[in-house]
Amino acid sequence: MPVPKDFASPIRMSAKERAFSLIQRWIIDGTLQPGEKLIDAELAESLGVSRTPIREAFQLLEVQGLVSTHPGKETKVTVIEKVDIFKLYSTMAVLQGLAAEMTAKLIVPEQLEQLRAINLDFANAISSGQAYLAMEIDEQFHNLIVELSDNPYVASFSASLQIHIRRYKYLFLKQPNTTTQASVEEHAAIIAAFEQKDSERAHVIMKQNFIRPMQDLHGLL
Repeated sequence: MPVPKDFASPIRMSAKERAFSLIQRWIIDGTLQPGEKLIDAELAESLGVSRTPIREAFQLLEVQGLVSTHPGKETKVTVIEKVDIFKLYSTMAVLQGLAAEMTAKLIVPEQLEQLRAINLDFANAISSGQAYLAMEIDEQFHNLIVELSDNPYVASFSASLQIHIRRYKYLFLKQPNTTTQASVEEHAAIIAAFEQKDSERAHVIMKQNFIRPMQDLHGLL
């Protein structure tokens, strides 16, 4: 079970939080492969903590569906199921489309500038090949739109789905620039729709922003 030796530890975190954050990232970026057995003693030694926070992190990761734990037996990274792509992305597309539709009616100029700045950072992360950073910035973009929609139910369900989508999104953002650049352009089109207070167009483009990666990923896996 290869574990990086030169990772940067998150600051001001408990041992459990640090273990959870790092193991989650290693699962998402493929350092820990689907189906791989996780050995708490090895992870504890690598992270410089006891086994207890590792086991607590496993419990949190299991809730997220990233690992499966069998008490007294073993913990493994869950396998990426191709069939789940349609279930996850189609559901998220509906939620995000609704958020965009609502945000188009409420957004103000300062918030439009925020979205433009985030999308610029997103484009830079993609062009420099920083897939994990691009994934995080893409989430910032969508999370801000959900926040501005002022609908706590959309926010709650989107946050839950986002956890499961991360592994697929990372795979997508590792694809060639020409594929991922379309996401930058769709973000720009969503911002333009917001600027025009065009709820219907914002809804349509936002859904496309999830449906297109869904189709690409299904062909990739």
